[in-house]
Amino acid sequence: MFTGIIETTGIITEVTSHDSNKTFWIESAISNELQIDQSIAHNGACLTVEEIKNGTHRVTAIEETLVKTNLNGWAKGSLINLERCITLAARLDGHIVQGHVDTVATCTEIIEKDGSKEFTFQFDKKFASLIIEKGSIAINGISLTAFNVKEEHFTVAIIPYTFEHTNIKQLKKEDTVNIEFDMIGKYVNRIMQLGKG
Repeated sequence: MFTGIIETTGIITEVTSHDSNKTFWIESAISNELQIDQSIAHNGACLTVEEIKNGTHRVTAIEETLVKTNLNGWAKGSLINLERCITLAARLDGHIVQGHVDTVATCTEIIEKDGSKEFTFQFDKKFASLIIEKGSIAINGISLTAFNVKEEHFTVAIIPYTFEHTNIKQLKKEDTVNIEFDMIGKYVNRIMQLGKG
């Protein structure tokens, strides 16, 4: 379980393919502090640490993860948001994030504001019932608040601190991001669907 408050970023140093899986080596300030079999959110996708070596750690994404996320686009040099799982004593500064990416969205607009930036994203309208005005959403693992919510679009505002300390600073129009919708909203949506049956 995560909060969507990014702890640090990492750099992809190596990518290899094995059958339908991809393995990534990531260099970061926390890699040496990790433990084998620990769950870490990488751009919002929960991956298991398999090996630690010289300030880097290794994770593998299976086909299911590669299909539903933007991990297939990761290459050597890619900047990745990292967050370790929360402890029971931790403050929940963001929102409840599982690290289970629901889909990807495409950045369609970036607007410079006085002291912040606004990013607009387009997503598959089949997920429209999972996002609400002023609701929580995780973008590349970052806990953010959605506004101007439409059937296939939403916007988020990025404060300078978040911009400087996450990989959103590298985001350009037409780039894809990982999206995880609010877990409580997904449960409510499921209950409503079953109630109609």
